[in-house]
Amino acid sequence: MSAAEKPREVRAQAKYVRMSPRKARLVAEHIRGRSVPEARAVLAFTAREAAGELEKVLQSAVSNAESNHGIAEDRLYISAAYVDGGPVMKRWRARARGRVARIRKRTCHITVRLAERPEAVVAAPPPATEPATTEAAKPKRKAATRKSTTAKKTTTAKKKETKA
Repeated sequence: MSAAEKPREVRAQAKYVRMSPRKARLVAEHIRGRSVPEARAVLAFTAREAAGELEKVLQSAVSNAESNHGIAEDRLYISAAYVDGGPVMKRWRARARGRVARIRKRTCHITVRLAERPEAVVAAPPPATEPATTEAAKPKRKAATRKSTTAKKTTTAKKKETKA
């Protein structure tokens, strides 16, 4: 793939989902930019209702990529996941003294875009050269010295005497 080529993108969209867009956006933020297997794991352990809807849309996008473009699931990542507001159903509820309270039943449109991860060019490792002697390769270190516990006790005792 050259620099001028764009990675292939696949998208899936669920429209008129009976859920508040604000609540669905909270879950969409968790999966944005992740690989598909990682995003599935995140959605599986997210305890919000929107996670189930996003998982369905993600599955649809992966199926589109595999069947239409022949891209394996492991090579895909979520390039964009966003939630737009849909139409709002307006209902009313009777309140005290003949008044009315409006109830807004919100809907949303969930979109997931997947892109193909570019193949990383794996460079061959440099040829291994063995050092002439193993002792010359390792720097010599000075042995560590430890303070004895009696030395610590005497220093703390001296500090106490100076305070008093």
